[in-house]
Amino acid sequence: MSIEFLIGGNGRKKVMFRADKANRHGMVAGATGTGKTVTLQILAEGFSDIGVPVFMADVKGDLSGMAVPGKPHPKIDERVQTIGIEDFSLHPNPVIFWDMFGKLGQPVRTTISDMGPLLLSSLLELNETQTGVMYAAFSVADDNGLLLLDLKDLRSMLNWMAEHRKELSAEYGNISTASVGAIQRRLLILEEQGAEYLFGEPALRLEDLMITDFSGKGVVSIMDVTKLIHESPRVYASFLIWLLAELFEQMPEVGNPEKPVMVLFFDEAHLLFDGAPKALIEKIEQVVRLIRSKGVGVYFITQSPLDIPSDILGQLGTKIQHALRAFTPKDKKAVRLVAETFRENPEVDTVKAITQLGTGEALVSVLNGKGAPTPVEQILIRPPGSRIGPLTPEERKEIRARSPIKGRYEQTIDRESAYEMLKMRAREEARVAAAEKARKEQEKAAKKAKAPTRRSNRQTIWEAAAKSMARSVSSSLGRRLVRGILGSLLGGRR
Repeated sequence: MSIEFLIGGNGRKKVMFRADKANRHGMVAGATGTGKTVTLQILAEGFSDIGVPVFMADVKGDLSGMAVPGKPHPKIDERVQTIGIEDFSLHPNPVIFWDMFGKLGQPVRTTISDMGPLLLSSLLELNETQTGVMYAAFSVADDNGLLLLDLKDLRSMLNWMAEHRKELSAEYGNISTASVGAIQRRLLILEEQGAEYLFGEPALRLEDLMITDFSGKGVVSIMDVTKLIHESPRVYASFLIWLLAELFEQMPEVGNPEKPVMVLFFDEAHLLFDGAPKALIEKIEQVVRLIRSKGVGVYFITQSPLDIPSDILGQLGTKIQHALRAFTPKDKKAVRLVAETFRENPEVDTVKAITQLGTGEALVSVLNGKGAPTPVEQILIRPPGSRIGPLTPEERKEIRARSPIKGRYEQTIDRESAYEMLKMRAREEARVAAAEKARKEQEKAAKKAKAPTRRSNRQTIWEAAAKSMARSVSSSLGRRLVRGILGSLLGGRR
């Protein structure tokens, strides 16, 4: 017997979600204000109730209410009666709050090394040449045993490469100072957008997203991105892609379990693909296709299914479509294309229904026991058992104080990594250079001291005068002697 939970119904038929098909992924789409958030909430509740951990991004701050029970309301009673729910109850869900900035939940971090050059290049919007330099930076770091943990590590690595580009070019290719400079400027922009909070240690441990409470319910990890998604949507998208890739790399193969090991909900899913390079989109497609064998279900939430690449859209087994607006010819064409993604039902005019659905209504197709999509049904989404809307700051504070992972991520760790090691290496290089310079100066001085003293060929004024006087005296004496001798000889002859 398959494990199931209720999505909704229309009075004559209920639509149940089969847990053994949850790893075939899914989608929730619809215009703003049509009920996507509540649908996301009831799906997360359904998975939590059957013991499946959930990770979800809270874009508007509304999902925090899942941590407390809902309040009775006549409209809730009416919907429960219309759908025919017999065991409806108002109840809280086990929740852990996360926040990249650490203000509304546990800090969320990863390292530069774990993010990898492809995802970082996409995050920084680098061109092909700059991406090549980024790959070279990771290779140089690996070959030299340098850890890239945070942004200052990456900046130090790039500076060191620029200074030693001549020695590195033979093995790692051309490393231009212009490309390094461009990457450094983009890193500064990224830092101003808050990315410095994402990179560092302690890094997020995936096992902390995959826990159950004492009663066996799956814990719902809610990451607040209300600030992040407006200030740096690319950081938000990059984090989600990193999380997906990490789960794929670290989790073991489980085949097709009776229920998923974990489920991820990616709100504003179009941000994952907008402006992403082709190589990254291909990587996402590959991970989405293969990660289901790890027992992980991925659910994309967006305004239109056409926001999702067709190769990924074709892999999504569960489709929940809320109302779309069709005011222009382009909108009407989009509605027709969306309608074609559903399996036909003679009792439902899909194209017409998509534009006429009320708030909390949806067109739904799930997978049956054989893994085939069921015919589309127009239903009312069941009401959640938890609160619809956000917590108060006091309520959030109280729930955070009871978190099973409290104290694990609050204190940052800055261990020895590329920044510190390259700094030490630069000091050592400067010391060696100074010692070499001193040695050469000593050798030069020693050679100078050993050289023989050479007398100048030039005469001083006094030397010249003395020589001249000597010559004069010598000449006078000589003449006198000659005259004396000659006089004696001549006198004798007389």
